[in-house]
Amino acid sequence: MKNGIDRLLADPELLRQLKSRRVALVAHPASVTADLTHSLDALIAAGVQVNSAFGPQHGLKGDKQDNMVETADEMDPRYGIPIFSLYGEVRRPTGQMMSSADVFLFDLQDLGCRIYTFVTTLLYLLEEAAKAGKEVWVLDRPNPAGRPVEGTLLVPGQESFVGAAPMPMRHGLTMGEMGHWFIEHFGLDVAYKVVAMEGWHPDEADGFGWPASRLWINPSPNAANLNMARSYAGTVMLEGTTLSEGRGTTRPLEVLFGAPDVDAGGVLTVMRKLAPEWLAGCAIRECWFEPTFHKHSGKLCNALMIHAEGGFYAHHAFRPWRLQALAFKAIRLLYPDYPLWRDFPYEYELTRLAIDVINGGPALREWVDDPAATPHDLDAMTSPEEAAWVAAVRPHLLY
Repeated sequence: MKNGIDRLLADPELLRQLKSRRVALVAHPASVTADLTHSLDALIAAGVQVNSAFGPQHGLKGDKQDNMVETADEMDPRYGIPIFSLYGEVRRPTGQMMSSADVFLFDLQDLGCRIYTFVTTLLYLLEEAAKAGKEVWVLDRPNPAGRPVEGTLLVPGQESFVGAAPMPMRHGLTMGEMGHWFIEHFGLDVAYKVVAMEGWHPDEADGFGWPASRLWINPSPNAANLNMARSYAGTVMLEGTTLSEGRGTTRPLEVLFGAPDVDAGGVLTVMRKLAPEWLAGCAIRECWFEPTFHKHSGKLCNALMIHAEGGFYAHHAFRPWRLQALAFKAIRLLYPDYPLWRDFPYEYELTRLAIDVINGGPALREWVDDPAATPHDLDAMTSPEEAAWVAAVRPHLLY
């Protein structure tokens, strides 16, 4: 299998199209070639005139640990080019930033989830390129979560940096495909090219989107492995709660929750009674941890660990968004007065509850808090929206 960056570097015609043009690269630590050379180094070595680089959330170096931890602009000490931050003073490239290049190469490894902010960064880049008359190429990479789609569509008016458009939580697209949908949905007039992958087969059992032969490199500090990437469309909702998502441990965002005052085994028992089919496709294991920082730092937490890996993983049965919703529902039934929802600024949204920002609307929270609402009710609300999304994006699938 070849990623977009490797196809670009191996294709004389594609390189010829960049000759004598000023190029910018949007990248992070996982932006590497097959031999693990960073894309910035590889492009310059190939003779591409890279005039600037851009880092998304967590930075070009991937050194910023948490949400709302910004990265400053800087000069690259090796090449003497500006490195602009798209998670610092601005989220959108400014006119000055856009003037630094003619062609913008977008080479970010994504997780296939609406809330993972690289997808919003792509939209903002496309919109600003349309205004400035610039060209955008996506050097495509795998969606490690594969093709499955899950979650309610973002409600119009609920847009944020973690919710760019009316898409479900788990969108099933690569960044190259998403760019095509953005252009159609927003009616953008922009020069756009996808340097597609070669040999990516998201429906094949060899990884279902992430071939077993591919090395994993963290695209962000807490995206430590494939199990996290598969679980993330559910576990990211923990960021909107008082429950630990495992930050401050070696396996963040691979747990359904951790807390010092919740009986994890009891929660799992209730989950199995409510909707046993929503636990399919993975193994759930009770465990303990003590975070070294972040929520419940220094306290012993009882937790439920997700194993969507090895022989426990069933690709088409695993539904992390429903699994996480079910954990919230079980906690609410066991502890009706538990202060579940975290009230704090989330991705610069100061008025809405973080859980509503994450889910693109209040529906999930209202379902959890309604004692009469059943798993069937959530499924009945969500399934038509998932089907609508699958139909809408089908024309844009490249693989």
